[in-house]
Amino acid sequence: MSTPHFPIDELLPQIRDSLATHTRLVLEAPPGAGKTTQVPPALLDAPWLGTQKIVMLEPRRVAARAAAMFMARQRGEEVGQTVGYRIRFENRVSAATRIEVVTEGILARMIQDDPMLEGVGALLFDEFHERHLAADLGLALALDVQAQLREDLRIVVMSATLDGERLAQFLDAPRLASAGRSYQVSVQHFPARREEGIEHQTRRAVEHAVAAHPGDVLVFLPGQREIARAEGALAGSTELQGIEVLTLHGELPVEQQSRVLQPAADGRRRVVLATNVAESSVTLPGVRAVIDSGLAREPRYDPNSGFARLDVVPIAQASADQRAGRAGRVAEGWAYRLWPQSQRLEPQRRPELAQVELAGLALELAAWGDADLRFPDAPPPGALAAARELLQRLGALDGVAVTPLGRRMLTLGTHPRLAAMLLAPTDAREQALACDLAALIEARDPLRSRSDALVERWQALAAFRTGRAPADASRGALAALDQAAKQWRRRLHLDASPPTTVPAHALGDVLLHAFPDRIARQHPADPLRYQLANGRSAKLFDDSALFGERWIVISELRDEARDARVLRAAPLDEARLEREFPQRFITEDRVVWDADARGIAAVRERRFDRIVIDSRPLAKPDPSRYADALVDAVRQLGLDALPWTEGLMQWRARARCLRAWLPEFDALPDLSDAALLQSLERWLKPALSGKTRLDALDEAAFGEALKSGIDWSLRQRIDTLAPVRIVVPSGMDRRIEYAFDDAADAPVPPVLAVKLQELFGLADTPRIAEGRVPLTLHLLSPAGRPLQVTQDLRSFWERTYPEVRKEMKGRYPKHPWPDDPWTATATHRAKPRAH
Repeated sequence: MSTPHFPIDELLPQIRDSLATHTRLVLEAPPGAGKTTQVPPALLDAPWLGTQKIVMLEPRRVAARAAAMFMARQRGEEVGQTVGYRIRFENRVSAATRIEVVTEGILARMIQDDPMLEGVGALLFDEFHERHLAADLGLALALDVQAQLREDLRIVVMSATLDGERLAQFLDAPRLASAGRSYQVSVQHFPARREEGIEHQTRRAVEHAVAAHPGDVLVFLPGQREIARAEGALAGSTELQGIEVLTLHGELPVEQQSRVLQPAADGRRRVVLATNVAESSVTLPGVRAVIDSGLAREPRYDPNSGFARLDVVPIAQASADQRAGRAGRVAEGWAYRLWPQSQRLEPQRRPELAQVELAGLALELAAWGDADLRFPDAPPPGALAAARELLQRLGALDGVAVTPLGRRMLTLGTHPRLAAMLLAPTDAREQALACDLAALIEARDPLRSRSDALVERWQALAAFRTGRAPADASRGALAALDQAAKQWRRRLHLDASPPTTVPAHALGDVLLHAFPDRIARQHPADPLRYQLANGRSAKLFDDSALFGERWIVISELRDEARDARVLRAAPLDEARLEREFPQRFITEDRVVWDADARGIAAVRERRFDRIVIDSRPLAKPDPSRYADALVDAVRQLGLDALPWTEGLMQWRARARCLRAWLPEFDALPDLSDAALLQSLERWLKPALSGKTRLDALDEAAFGEALKSGIDWSLRQRIDTLAPVRIVVPSGMDRRIEYAFDDAADAPVPPVLAVKLQELFGLADTPRIAEGRVPLTLHLLSPAGRPLQVTQDLRSFWERTYPEVRKEMKGRYPKHPWPDDPWTATATHRAKPRAH
């Protein structure tokens, strides 16, 4: 085929020259510039590449196939020769392939399996602005390979909308920018009518665009469900007769995708209903008008399921601009936005790794053996810690090291929960059932009913296979489930057919390997309530199909104020649980704090993880365990349960204030509530040794425990730098009040309350903490009432004292009110009586 001209063509020599002298490059090029299909072939004859191949990471399957097919056609070849692709469940490469387009976690698998990347000369990251987790991980691994093993490896990060300067600085790489192919696009907002669904608003907008403008219409909708509804709404439009309506999303068969990406053979106008796969990387010929719902389905962590789910969310402004730009590729165009003009969008997409569950990432990092890889945005530490805890439960990690099971789980390219479940069964029938469950968990619900029984979904799938799908089930959803289950059986090299019937507990017996933290036992006093292995509680709905089951495993639950709500679960066999996880059944003598009785209870417990199966009083508990129980009591009741005195509270405030006032005084420990509660075992537990009650801890022992982390010389320094009392000019020593504001995390200025007459002759405000902190003076009348608050005593004497003297002299005639307070003698007494 003849090669069309692309805007990127003028930049290709600079790209080749840059990669000849630098091993990294950031390339910015808007949609339509041709970067996806023109840059890889342009590098094939580069001297530094030799006979090696180029691997390009493409975030979407539709785009990966389309890019590979386009590049192959340019060469007059079939896909799988010089240009090929690898996506989930599909492989079109051969020994001759030199440009390989890959998706999802395939690049990570390539690097994990062969860190030297033998035979690979360049890694290209296309559409990096979409910030998929797979792209971030792939780039982090590639940078580590380049730094440690392959200095010659080329890394090119390509994007349409990107903070290229920030990324170039992160990569220490040159940055090149290409012009796009674009014409003027007129943007308008197309308001919805009152209580109008998006499919009806879409229909009105399409009818308007078809009537008002030439060319094809591209409609962006969040997902297949919305596309189906819009397709149904358009089917009833008399305004669209003769217009071909097509759909485009990632689940379409390849033939249908190819049809959408080619011009209409009969020249008819078309309306294409697409997800954000059409936002970049694929070209739709003839589009002159874009209708944008402003929505997309993107991964978000769903605590109900424990997975990242595709939620409908507003797009970023950068995506809105890209979508609108699709209307101006061949001539001037028009874009209609279906959200109010007053609605403000986020400027850029947030990285996926900041908003999804990270078990897969944590497992990849453990397998790589280095958790300190360089990411453009670091993974959230809390989410990463939670992910590692889950992996330990799944048996994928032993501490921080990946186990043999964990390495096998990685090869499946799915969430670690599902991988653990797919690999657990040894029986072929159960393996086939695991494939069905993996498909059910990953897909949307095929039933229209609200039932919480997972078995009803599986029974609907089994019935569909015999041609008897239930009336309340979606046949399309069941067909997709059946296909996904077949793909899993193929992936596991499993010849066994899925079972047609199973015992009631069979699903739970398999599912427990995916959700070991959500194995749950019925509460002995409340049949609707369950205690989970992770320590939480959950309740069934009153009309639950699971009512009466003693043990269940929960695949989906919703957080609520007190107990979580079970949304989807399956019963399991307790005997099977004991066979599968004998090490998690523990019998232990425990001495614990009983919050209800406000005392210590000694019991012998049998538990599965944190589920208490049986508990009996213990006649002779080990006295050494009481201290642990009392520490737990303080953790539950708070520090106020301890015998604080006014002196101890002031000492703690003095130490905390000094830590803030004198940052270089770093020997002082953190004495905040959070720090003390976190370190109770270190400082409080020794003081509780031998005690059986919390109130047996006296004030002296508690004070010594509180100060135990501070040696004697440091305690003296505290007394010197933040004294309890200070001698004033009257010769009396007066108390200084200290306080620390926890809300502001800052000291409150220290207060010295003193009668005004006691400070005569003192010119300046007293200071503490090596002279850095002035005292706040509360100047009192002879009766002890406040007259003035100041941190500037000199200013008080000069400006305010004359007025105070005039007012107070008549009220307190027996006390001195000299004209000159600078030279007067300070006193704490009244004037002596005249004789």
